[in-house]
Amino acid sequence: MIDVIAGFLLIAGALMATIAAIGIVRFPDVLSRMHSATKPQTLGLLLILAGLGLRLQDLSDITVLVLIALFQLLTAPVSAHMVGRAAFRTGLARRESLTVCEFDTDGTWDTEDDGGSPGTTR
Repeated sequence: MIDVIAGFLLIAGALMATIAAIGIVRFPDVLSRMHSATKPQTLGLLLILAGLGLRLQDLSDITVLVLIALFQLLTAPVSAHMVGRAAFRTGLARRESLTVCEFDTDGTWDTEDDGGSPGTTR
């Protein structure tokens, strides 16, 4: 029974990673691609690691799998944030697709919440 659950987790993780790869190719802008590269890819990796943990059942192997999962959970949000911020600052992100934009059109921090008053540069 454990082999069936492990196999299901491995296949589900592989499907999530495949969906993430397809999203990177198909989505139109940087922010959508960034979303596709981080969320389903991380979930896919965690499912694969869970399936491997069920299948291997050795303490040293599970320790390595937990370290891999922690490293992925710590680095994926930071790298996605940095890519999104760089894309926004270089003008590659479409401003009209954003729900909230806290910067003025000249790239300075909007301190007045009116969308147009220049503030201090961050």
